[in-house]
This record gives sequence, C-alpha cells and structure tokens, in this order.
Amino acid sequence: MPETLPSQYDDFAWFYHKYWGSGPNVFAVRIWPVMEERFLPLVRAGGRILDLCCGSGRLAQELTGHGYHVTGVDGSAALLEIAREVAPQAEFIRGDARTVRLPPSFDGALSLYDSLNHVMEAGELAAAFRQVRAALRNGGPFLFDLNMDEGYRSRWRSTFGISADDHAMIARPSYDPSTKVGTMALTMFRLRQDRWMRTDLTLYQRCYTEEEVEQALRDAGFVGIAAWDAVTDLGLQNESGRLFFFARATSA
Repeated sequence: MPETLPSQYDDFAWFYHKYWGSGPNVFAVRIWPVMEERFLPLVRAGGRILDLCCGSGRLAQELTGHGYHVTGVDGSAALLEIAREVAPQAEFIRGDARTVRLPPSFDGALSLYDSLNHVMEAGELAAAFRQVRAALRNGGPFLFDLNMDEGYRSRWRSTFGISADDHAMIARPSYDPSTKVGTMALTMFRLRQDRWMRTDLTLYQRCYTEEEVEQALRDAGFVGIAAWDAVTDLGLQNESGRLFFFARATSA
C-alpha cells in the first residue's frame, strides 16, 4: 500500500486513542515492567528508540518521560496528529513499516500491541523487519508482539460495543483459521455539530506462526531471537495467545 494513501486507522483514530491509547491501564503502561526487564537495559541511557507503528503516542510518551529520544512511525495521519499532542518531545514521521527508510542511528526498536499483525503477507513482514534492521545500530535490540492462533481463537470471537452520549461503536471480530486472517468490522457513530456521523470500516490482521516470524527475522539479519508468552513468561493478564519476540541486529 503506498504511503500516500489514507490509512484505515484515520477513521478509527479518535476511538482508538480514547479507549485503547489513553488511561492508566493502556498496553504501554501494562508492559512497562517487561520493557524495564527485557529491553531498556540493552539501550544506552538517553538513547534513540524507534517506535514502529506508534499509534497515538502513548508508548512514546512513556519513553520520552524516561529520558529517551523517540522517533515514532505510523501510516495514519490522524493518529500522528494525536501523538504529537500526547508526546510533544518525540519526533513523528508518517510512513509505511514495510518501506520506510531511516538512518542507522537507533539504539533500539519497538513495535507493540500486535501492530505488525496488520502486515498481511509474510514477504511484507520480512520487508518491515529489514527496514528495522537497517535503522538499528549493530547489536540494537528489537522487541515486538503478535497475536497468535490461540489469541485469535480466544479473543476475536465476541461482538462488543461502546456507548456514550456523543459517540458509540460496535465491533464485530472474527477469525478464519483456514486463511489465518482476523477481521474486525467496526461501525462508529459520533455526534458532530448536532449531527450524528456514521463510519463503517473493516480492519484485517494476519496470523503468523512462530516459525514464520523467526525465519523472517533471521532473513532480515537478526540474531539472538527469543519468543516469550505474554501470560506464562511475562505475567501479563488477559493476553492469552500473544507472543513477544526479541532479536538483536547484526551489522548491515
């Protein structure tokens, strides 16, 4: 998908930030102990961190608050507009994870909250890994998480809704194990200038196997690859079927 095309997340950005990108229990806050234990000790104090698929900037806010220099990359202009308000000390770039080219100046890289599941082909996932590797200094750590088959089967099956005085949303997740594709159909309503506005969109995710991910990392030039179960290895609650992957960059 060319970077100049509008992102599907542009229409979803307001809801995403309100319900998944802000507040005391957002993913960026819940995984901070994991960051402190498994990732940040490998990044120099005040170092440069790449936040790939940065969303509305909550993770960048945490990182800049701890003295790191952060560059966030996302394909959604609407999410980046929010991110610049949430984390004004960070730098944000609109770009596609598969094609964005950055100088090899980063001490570490992250892509969290199953962002890379939105990359729908294995070859394109490998391309995203190559861009990360090219942006990292030799030995730089890369940490990301993905929804796996168990996660889609257990967490992508029940319709849910949100309702308030000036907005509402219905989300209908589903998963086809034969194609390994997760589908999230969204119907959103917002009251704008005394008029209700409706938006419908569908988001897609691809389920990869652990072996596919690790091979793509090796092909991109990563070593020291490890996979950690969010629940049994990292102690995160209500995250069954989510794996965190860790790797380190070799020299380009």
